[in-house]
Amino acid sequence: MKSLHLFSLLLSYPTQDLQAVCSEIRDRLSADKSLPPDTAKRLHPLLTRLAASDVYDAQEAYVELFDRGRAHSLHLFEHVHGESRDRGQAMVDLRQRYLDGGLEPQGNELPDYLPLFLDYCSTLPDPLARETLAEPGVVLIALAARLAEKQSDYSALFELLCDIAGLEMDEEAANSLPPAEDPETLEELDAQWEEEEIRFTADAAPDPNAACPQVSAILDRMRAPAPVDTANQRN
Repeated sequence: MKSLHLFSLLLSYPTQDLQAVCSEIRDRLSADKSLPPDTAKRLHPLLTRLAASDVYDAQEAYVELFDRGRAHSLHLFEHVHGESRDRGQAMVDLRQRYLDGGLEPQGNELPDYLPLFLDYCSTLPDPLARETLAEPGVVLIALAARLAEKQSDYSALFELLCDIAGLEMDEEAANSLPPAEDPETLEELDAQWEEEEIRFTADAAPDPNAACPQVSAILDRMRAPAPVDTANQRN
């Protein structure tokens, strides 16, 4: 699944370098027989817009979509742990999984940044790559649904990731993440990112904003050590 690296590029912050290779990305996606045969066709609107847009317009649209609020965040654990302490340990565990796979994450991005996770999956053998990609499946499904609702051309990319991972786009999974609305004002933006007060009590009341147990269980598997590819070891 080396082409998952191409999906990683398309989900990264737009640059002139990315614009210059959109045609090559299209050709490589078309030639990859391991992908759905209509992959390039489904990504045509996104590839065309990225290649033809003014780079500053493309960057502004990207930030507005993925960085303004939590609803479409590309940081996987954010949809489950928010800014809680649990997310920190999840980061450590996932980074160790990358290191165990012989990868040293570069740059300032956190380990749960989806393009980085896709790059990791692209280094795995095909069956293991699909299995690993399916681990945060409910997040991918929910993001695909949210982006489709906004009529974003990025929605096709997430739908393709779901197809590659063998995930079913059902309504229950699409609505399994805690609700998150993009802020309309700077005050709402500050409030959404404000760190919650930490309380230590013996009998804490249930948190109405806690993550769905189904989501937490799936993402917990991302924190676990990578499964051993016994077939390759025997060879």
